[in-house]
Amino acid sequence: MTQIAIPYIHMRGGTSKGPYFRRSDLPEDLDTLARVLIAAVGSGHGLNIDGIGGGAAVTTKVAMLSKSTNNWADVDYFFAQVSVEEQLVDFKPTCGNILSGVGPAAIEMGLIEPQGDVTEIRIRAVNTDAQVVAKVQTPGGKLAYEGDAEIAGVPGTSAPVQLSFMGVVGSSTGAFLPTGNLRDTVDGIEVTCMDVAMPLVIARAEDFGLTGYESAEELDANRAFFDRMEAMRLEAGKLMGMGDVSQSVTPKFGLLAPARDGGTIATRYFMPWKTHPTMAVTGAQCLASCALTPGTVSDGMLTRPATSSAEVVLEHASGTIDVLVDFSTEDGFALNAAGLVRTARKLADGHVYVPADTWAGQEEPA
Repeated sequence: MTQIAIPYIHMRGGTSKGPYFRRSDLPEDLDTLARVLIAAVGSGHGLNIDGIGGGAAVTTKVAMLSKSTNNWADVDYFFAQVSVEEQLVDFKPTCGNILSGVGPAAIEMGLIEPQGDVTEIRIRAVNTDAQVVAKVQTPGGKLAYEGDAEIAGVPGTSAPVQLSFMGVVGSSTGAFLPTGNLRDTVDGIEVTCMDVAMPLVIARAEDFGLTGYESAEELDANRAFFDRMEAMRLEAGKLMGMGDVSQSVTPKFGLLAPARDGGTIATRYFMPWKTHPTMAVTGAQCLASCALTPGTVSDGMLTRPATSSAEVVLEHASGTIDVLVDFSTEDGFALNAAGLVRTARKLADGHVYVPADTWAGQEEPA
């Protein structure tokens, strides 16, 4: 046998896509798992020509699902960010866009039985231990992908997937403000280091000589900005207690500017070595929390709502994303939960093939 066949479903989740696997169909050992995922995606080539990746960080993401071992959850969701051009896999972060497809994929895999017209699925994000409730459209007890929900960065409309995130504060570092400060200065630029769903280093666009309204292509072409941003990210990672983050995609980086298209605040989000073409679901929660927190780098850019719940509309490179934030201000800003609406669609299913030497001794899964 020269290749190993692994069952999978290829799905778009939000503005990302990638293979969704049963965790039991993959190696338990993380080093072997990384080799298998690199081979499946085709990591190490800009076009992922020898795998099923799409040549962009939003198309080389992997979801691995199983019945949950947690008393609260129905499904465990283990995420992997596979690099496009380097043969690297990062198991530290999670991904909210790919999470949008977890509920539908769990039904497709038989891990969850549909219940009525809307099926509520409790998901544990294994990487960060966050708790998420997904409401999936199952009219008449059958999974549906067609609907009227529209999200920026995806053509057409699909059935909505409503996501409610809980337990996301300090999910990676253990603290809302990992440095203990509302603002820090890194390389002469003020930043807010915050950990809500995703640890972020957040700065004002104007402090880099940017407007904050640049396109993703314009930002990607600005290599001087990326070089400075990466140096700041590495330093901020140490300040946040994350150690050497040169081989990790976290912390991510975000920029803020005053809104110009009717939203709450303008944002740009980085993955971190390229500009995100839209906005990450996890990053959106952190940026919205930063916008709502007095004393952060968002001060002066918006009029903050006085009461909870608040709808925060983030303008991004392809449109907007709405985050419904339930918060309290009794002892400073505290996030209780964040809700978003995404969509997902099954694109293909079958088997992905990897060379046998990536998983030595493995027989083809039954």
